[in-house]
Amino acid sequence: MSLLDVSGLVVNRAGVGVVRGTSVTAEAGQISVLLGANGAGKTTLLEGIAGIAPVAAGRVVLNGADLTRASPGDRARAGLALIEQGRTVFARLTTEENLRVSMDPETGPENAYALFPELRQRSGIAAGMLSGGEQQMLVIARALLARPRVLMIDEMSAGLAPVIVSRLMKAVRRLADEGMAVLLVEQFASLALAIGDRAYVLRRGGVVYEGGCDTLARDPERLHHLYLGDAPVGRGE
Repeated sequence: MSLLDVSGLVVNRAGVGVVRGTSVTAEAGQISVLLGANGAGKTTLLEGIAGIAPVAAGRVVLNGADLTRASPGDRARAGLALIEQGRTVFARLTTEENLRVSMDPETGPENAYALFPELRQRSGIAAGMLSGGEQQMLVIARALLARPRVLMIDEMSAGLAPVIVSRLMKAVRRLADEGMAVLLVEQFASLALAIGDRAYVLRRGGVVYEGGCDTLARDPERLHHLYLGDAPVGRGE
């Protein structure tokens, strides 16, 4: 069984089905990439898994434990972390104070600084003064210090320069290589597929493709048609 197993999830907003019977998995040591056009339901899916958006049907299972009815706090304590869009830092606190919000006092921020050495150099600077890329590093590092088993990341590249996005992608790949399960929603499909293991393409709240990232990366025309909705639903290995 996968570390994270989401099956038949249904999430409604204002009475409208946004996520419709969607199933995805995340394995320890792997990155599962969620792709799809704007409005496909990717963010709502992550919010349903995290417990932020109420689930109408389906199951969320983490390491064998059913968390479908658990609160967001209980899910986080069980090892499920969500990095939402928007780079939500505590602007008036320093970089290190932001890290101390979620870290174990006995371990300190060293794991965060090892992943992003740039943050050590900015440790005494107010987080609101950091660049967009540095703020995104800080948000990822802060989530890491809570020691999640599954890390869900929603559009971490939004508004960032390609060179910064590439740096962040490598860091996420490193986290997976160290044993974490990652569920990554990303607008830069080619970059995400290059570091990912499993790919899902969502359209109108449902999965229309599941398969290896390398398979989809080799077939950009099919990916394009999956986004547009004129490609057949299916799997790819």
